[in-house]
Amino acid sequence: MKKIILWVLLLPFAGVAQAQHITIARQGHFSVSGQTIQKSGEYDNSKFVGWAEQEETGQSYRADHAFVDFQIPVDSKKIPLVYVHGYGGSGVCWQMPPDGRDGFATLMLRRGWSSYVVDLPGRGRAGRTSATTTAKPVADEMFWFDIWRIGVWPNYNEGVQFPKDSTSLSQFFREMTPDLSNHQLDIPALGALAERIGAHILVTHSAGGLPGWMSAMQNSEVKGVASYEPGGFVFPEGEVPERIEGLTGGVAGTPVSMKQFKRLTEIPIILYFGDYIPETPSKNLGDENWRVRLQMARKFVEAINRHGGNATLVELPKIGIYGNTHFLMQDLNNAELANLLDNWLKQMN
Repeated sequence: MKKIILWVLLLPFAGVAQAQHITIARQGHFSVSGQTIQKSGEYDNSKFVGWAEQEETGQSYRADHAFVDFQIPVDSKKIPLVYVHGYGGSGVCWQMPPDGRDGFATLMLRRGWSSYVVDLPGRGRAGRTSATTTAKPVADEMFWFDIWRIGVWPNYNEGVQFPKDSTSLSQFFREMTPDLSNHQLDIPALGALAERIGAHILVTHSAGGLPGWMSAMQNSEVKGVASYEPGGFVFPEGEVPERIEGLTGGVAGTPVSMKQFKRLTEIPIILYFGDYIPETPSKNLGDENWRVRLQMARKFVEAINRHGGNATLVELPKIGIYGNTHFLMQDLNNAELANLLDNWLKQMN
């Protein structure tokens, strides 16, 4: 009986025992960018107003930085990966799926790629901001369930790669974080990180896609970009496609100078899009939101390659990989997607 009980207790750890071990040479975290606001006058340490309210005279306030969590494995590849999250979340989305499996950053660590996981200014562990805003509770989880193509609430998409148990769904929604940013700080933060760590490859998701393109155009340290369902795209001035209309407001390209855009033609770029994205207009918000963005992504890749670049768009169902939501890096087949990225990265060298 004791042997049976021990075997049952060890079952949850069987997958971990079989996994490849990672030896970490160095890990930690730091903040980059931001500002220090200094109030004039002389600080008086005899005054007590309260814990949340302060007499600010003579005091300082550090804010508007990004938070970066890094891990560097032994015998790491030469160029690290910088992970950039999307709207409503933080770098946690790259670190662990809601059901506790290896996160995407860990999967890539197992393949020798160092990770720098970013919480952009005003989000997650970088929540100390100078922006004046009100964080209020908004019941929105069913909306995001649909927008992120997990299904159409309360039904999951057929064959979806997202874990369907209630605990995982609860954990997934609890990853969301208030957005306290003015959205003007993301690109400077990525620039400051580039200056600090040197050559790297950006791995972006969703609303992190546009800051990723901007960072790549402005920083020669960016040696490539892998973008998972980016929400925004840049085009040369005079070559911006017509806006594509849709139920969630549609999508328009962002014009940049030809000099800036040409920078994107000098580095390898790959985009990944998942499943459940129709070719024709739909009444479902999630379908529509990503239908128009996938169409703009095709135009973006075509523009880069037309100007001599090396961009690839991977539509996963077209290569036989089905069931992926907008959160591809957290889906049940994220190890398969990590293999795809690993193979592309190896081809860069």
